[in-house]
Amino acid sequence: MALRALDNTLPAAVADQRPKKAAKLLPTAPAVAVARSPTGSGGNGRKQQQRNDENSAPLTKPASPVAAAAAEPAVEYVRSEDLLPVPAPKARAAGLVAGLDSKDWVKVCEALNDARRLAIHHPALLAPILEKVVLGIVKTMKNPRSAVLKTSVMACTDVFTGFGNLISSASADAFDKLLLQLLLKASQDKRFVCEEAEKAMRAMATSMPPLPLLRKLKSYVHHANLRVRAKAAVAMAHCAARMDVETMKEFGLPALLQVAVELLNDRLPEAREAARSIVGSTHAAFFFFKEAAEKEQEQKENELKEEQEEGKENENDEKVKESEEEEEKKEEPSAVAAAWESLCALSLSPISAQAVAKIVSQLQAQ
Repeated sequence: MALRALDNTLPAAVADQRPKKAAKLLPTAPAVAVARSPTGSGGNGRKQQQRNDENSAPLTKPASPVAAAAAEPAVEYVRSEDLLPVPAPKARAAGLVAGLDSKDWVKVCEALNDARRLAIHHPALLAPILEKVVLGIVKTMKNPRSAVLKTSVMACTDVFTGFGNLISSASADAFDKLLLQLLLKASQDKRFVCEEAEKAMRAMATSMPPLPLLRKLKSYVHHANLRVRAKAAVAMAHCAARMDVETMKEFGLPALLQVAVELLNDRLPEAREAARSIVGSTHAAFFFFKEAAEKEQEQKENELKEEQEEGKENENDEKVKESEEEEEKKEEPSAVAAAWESLCALSLSPISAQAVAKIVSQLQAQ
């Protein structure tokens, strides 16, 4: 028996039967022509080639945020007294609602300015579509873009000035939504929005009838937002300053005093100061009405006395009459004050009545 050589080689027959491994194919990188720089750095040479290649288009740099903002169209805020009449008022009025509903914010601002011009110079064309325009303004007031927001609040001022007597009655639901948005915008942190919203609310309180507006504002003095309560209180103070005692009686003197007392305990100084103003306006209207009524009654009594004493020219009687009139005049303020104290006692709790009396005494001292 032949012996096999002791080495690492296998017999030829076995070697032929073993499976052969397939050669691994390495991925071939694409051939890239790299221009060598004089220093031998391929990367720097490639960058230099990209910069100096005259056959390639120049690379555009991305615009900075400042440049992009500067490229946007600027919106000019025009004062109400500087607004000119609309060139084609009928055509602008016909496309006003569609313009307010546009998705292009520039067109929305143009439509808002058109609404302002129509309200100032062509109110007859805006009156038939007033409710739709108010709803369109409400929608634009929810726009996050500052230019649209400020222009919409400015439009509120001009609409209130032109349609103060109609806006609450002709479009009650639309006015409720507009009032809510104004109160919210006046309570924002953006100063330029707050200032315009407060200006619009002053125009609202000045142009609208005080009684229906006071009834609308009454529900907002109980709002969860402190600032909304304060702005509603300020608007109520403006309304109360324009009301006579007959209008206050129609609203309810006890209800007005109760609202003022509730606001006296508010956390914001603005609301408390508005409450003091409401108390002062109510007291002044009450005293003016009482004094006028008593003077009218006194005048009638004097006329009756004069008729009875015709022909009598006694100097002593005249002196007695003058002294009696002086005594009655001294008693008049006390009678009016007693009527005011009686009203407060019947309408308020003892502590609240004392707070109101303190405010009245402070206002009289001023």
